[in-house]
Amino acid sequence: MAILKFRIYWEDDESIYRDLMIKHSQTFLDLHNCILKCFEFDNKHHATFYRSNDNWQRGKEITLEKYDKPYKAEPLLMHETIIGKEIHEPNQKFIYVYDFHKYWTFLVELINVNKEESLKAEYPVCSRSEGIAPSQYGTKGLINEKLSEIEEKYDLNTAVMADSYSQEGENDEETENGEEEERGDSESDDL
Repeated sequence: MAILKFRIYWEDDESIYRDLMIKHSQTFLDLHNCILKCFEFDNKHHATFYRSNDNWQRGKEITLEKYDKPYKAEPLLMHETIIGKEIHEPNQKFIYVYDFHKYWTFLVELINVNKEESLKAEYPVCSRSEGIAPSQYGTKGLINEKLSEIEEKYDLNTAVMADSYSQEGENDEETENGEEEERGDSESDDL
């Protein structure tokens, strides 16, 4: 059974992507759910895939359900459409749009086909994660693990930084005042 490896780029920043592996016999609904899980999005909104080409032009539509909108051609449904049947090129591309109000757009590209599946893996599976995923509903809470990872990576511990650096001019003022006091004392001794 063939395992398809897709790279899913966030359209606004291609340095943020997820690699996922899925069986060629699974459906676009499985792919849809795995993308949402990989990017930490909920499953509350409409979604659709478009078959695409090297220029990322939108072709045949594969929707979560039939929506009240005009279609140029009858769309396929995700839960009925097997991924392997829609692969026509070695580097097949799809465009994935989620939440038609926010219009989250992801570029999906087939990057590898493996003829052997791993017995340990449960497909579909997210195999690689690069960059911090965009926040679905505004500012992402970086407070927990991800901020800790960034602090560790760049050594941003504020307690250490506070001990290492003084406030601007803090030492200069003390020195100037100390010197003036010494001068004042020596002048009074001379009199």
